[in-house]
Amino acid sequence: MPESPSSSAQAAREAVARRLRDMRKTAGLTVQELARRCGWHHAKTSRIENARTAPSAGDIHRWCDACGNADQAGDLIAQSLNAEAMYREWREQIRSGMRQLQESAVSLFRRTSLFRVYSTTMVPGLLQTEGYASALLSTIADFRQIPINDGPEAGHARVDRSRIIHEPGRRFVILIEEAALYYQLGNADAMAAQLGHLLMAGALPAVSLGIIPAATPERGMWPQETFHVYDDELVSVELLSAEVNITAPGEIALYLRAFEELRGMAVYGAEARALIVKAIDALA
Repeated sequence: MPESPSSSAQAAREAVARRLRDMRKTAGLTVQELARRCGWHHAKTSRIENARTAPSAGDIHRWCDACGNADQAGDLIAQSLNAEAMYREWREQIRSGMRQLQESAVSLFRRTSLFRVYSTTMVPGLLQTEGYASALLSTIADFRQIPINDGPEAGHARVDRSRIIHEPGRRFVILIEEAALYYQLGNADAMAAQLGHLLMAGALPAVSLGIIPAATPERGMWPQETFHVYDDELVSVELLSAEVNITAPGEIALYLRAFEELRGMAVYGAEARALIVKAIDALA
């Protein structure tokens, strides 16, 4: 069972903080002595060691120099940058608009051969229609109070990048909780079109579409946060406030294990289509 992704990001920060603290102690320096050598207040040393403040590259260089370990600075800087890259606040990602955020993922899509997607609350982006995507992204822009709401343009960009699903050489394994079929985004016509598109998308040769029935008895895995696995190299987890990018092999393995548990609870083919048709009928 994966730990909270935000906890994973914090754990990465804490690993850097532990290395710096251990380095100081091995050098026989007190918090105050290290601060004096680095030229800052001792409170900053405490904040860094307790992972409350992320050290800059310059901070790490000065810390390592003060402890007589200048040769370790490069590795620690790389580890610290990776820890900070894990947790990307949405407000930072959408400063240039929702459309730019969609387009920024194109290069990642291009270098991925196997996509695994699990979604609890919505139809995944790879299978969204333009009407559904526009309504969703406009709602997100309103909630996050983006000055310029470019939801329709972002919806078009999302559908455009998703055309990769029709290109040869890639596989898409997509799991959706049944409840997501009933959360209406946009008007009834847009939702009906989206569900109709799911019926067709599930028949594509490169797509394995599984629906996890709401009535699944004795679930072996309860609903998780929405996550995407790109090959076996990256897990992207969507939180309300941020996107967490996980690259540690051990954590990726946990998400793959969770994905396989969820995959075993899903229905496919005619059974999945029946659930989608049931959701369409509920719109009437």
